[in-house]
Amino acid sequence: MSSITTGLAGRYATALYQLAINSKQVDTILQDLNSFSVLIDENEQLQKLIYSPVFGAEEKSSAITKLLKKAKAKDLVVQFIGTIAKNGRLFAIKEIILAFNKEVDTRRGKLSAEVVSAIPLDDKRQAQIHKLIIFIAGAKEVSLVMRTDASLIGGLVIRIGSRMFDTSLKTKLNRLEAAMKGVA
Repeated sequence: MSSITTGLAGRYATALYQLAINSKQVDTILQDLNSFSVLIDENEQLQKLIYSPVFGAEEKSSAITKLLKKAKAKDLVVQFIGTIAKNGRLFAIKEIILAFNKEVDTRRGKLSAEVVSAIPLDDKRQAQIHKLIIFIAGAKEVSLVMRTDASLIGGLVIRIGSRMFDTSLKTKLNRLEAAMKGVA
């Protein structure tokens, strides 16, 4: 995702969040957006409509609006996504939905963290890491996304928002190699 798309998605997500708060519909809008995201993932024709330059902004807006109304999405979601389509920004809808989810989580004090390890971690280890991340981030609630990457050799890579903690052997060996090249 480019920084332009990220900034665009963030601005739209923040605007939608304010509208959702004002109308007291945050949870239903979140549900509608996530359902729409799943629909995009599962429907090749919808993907073509959204991402193809063959269709104009008005055409996309009309089709998406009809689809969302048929799916019984909230009026705010229908209008919002219809406006995105009219503005020629439908290509960023997945990023906007992601940004909206993050906005909701942030406002509710919930944080998402990714933990990458060389081997799968047992429940005890995951619980220890979970407590550590809550302490470091100072968040009320943290959801962990656990992944494995054998190329790390050992150690962990933890991403909390834009911060990254890399204690992997792979990184340490790469640093050592770079330092050795500087000496030779």
